[in-house]
Amino acid sequence: MGVKRYELGEAQWKRIAPLLPGKAGDPGPTGSDNRLFVNGCLWVLRSGAHWCDLPERYGRWKTVHRRFSRWCHAGVWERVFDTLAADRDNQYLMIDSTIVRAHQQAAAGKGGTRSGAEAKLIKVPTATPVEYQRRGSRGGLTTKIHMLADTFGRPLRFIITPG
Repeated sequence: MGVKRYELGEAQWKRIAPLLPGKAGDPGPTGSDNRLFVNGCLWVLRSGAHWCDLPERYGRWKTVHRRFSRWCHAGVWERVFDTLAADRDNQYLMIDSTIVRAHQQAAAGKGGTRSGAEAKLIKVPTATPVEYQRRGSRGGLTTKIHMLADTFGRPLRFIITPG
């Protein structure tokens, strides 16, 4: 049986398998099937479907989504992308950017505008990308998303900067 749509081939799997947690010998619990899990994540991300539409062959959608989120917070995907981006055979790289603007009412949130110590937190210039996503950038309600892509248009890195 061949590789199904959106799934990794043997050569692709061999490149990323050593980078993933849950192998025998790693601290903590071993992953039940990292390849099945990664293929399930790729199915959702490449098809554009909702997590709840994940085919049952990849496992329960909630379990796959929870594990995907844990790997995001632990930096697993970032390590995989960094390793693959460093070992590329590209003739050139492409960059694209877009500006995302929140509606002005999104800044206040429930309970009206902030004051005092909370207002000072909003103006911190050294915010991380996650903080920009939560409360807006120091430039106002806009955030810039930059993407670096390889020759084939595959994303290599995403950077979030203030508006």
